[in-house]
Amino acid sequence: MKDIVRQKIGINVDVMDLLNEQISKEAHSAAIYLAMASWCDHNGLTNSAEFFYKQSAEEREHMLKIFKFINDNGGTAYSPEVSNINHEYSSLQEIFETALDQEIEISKSIHNIVSKCRKVQDYGSENFLQWFVQEQMEEENQFRRILEMFDLMGTDGIALKFIDERIKHD
Repeated sequence: MKDIVRQKIGINVDVMDLLNEQISKEAHSAAIYLAMASWCDHNGLTNSAEFFYKQSAEEREHMLKIFKFINDNGGTAYSPEVSNINHEYSSLQEIFETALDQEIEISKSIHNIVSKCRKVQDYGSENFLQWFVQEQMEEENQFRRILEMFDLMGTDGIALKFIDERIKHD
């Protein structure tokens, strides 16, 4: 019976499986950003902490957007398990470098799913994912601009305070 139901879904089954993997990746990102927010809070970097609390919430929204898309199109979305979250960082710069690396990995994953959509002619899913393609470009750019501040100002003392004061989340 399950195979018959899966044949009637509005998205390609292989794409659905990749989207379920993406749900896990988005949940993992949300948890990573939450740990980063905690580190920033603990180290008195209040703007950076708020930035990462908002990033965490945004990643959870991305996860839910994909989750709902799968279910709305007759598929089955799976609630992810999250583990292996690092809570230890040596500096704010390391946190932002790690965050950029995380966003680049998410971008690669989204691009991989888009490629699969094209290969199997799942145009509805490809159209849905275009929002994520654009979002990832913006996320990567945001982290690169923040990292430029470390290059320009340095990483110690008052420079760190100035950087934290300039961290904003739209």
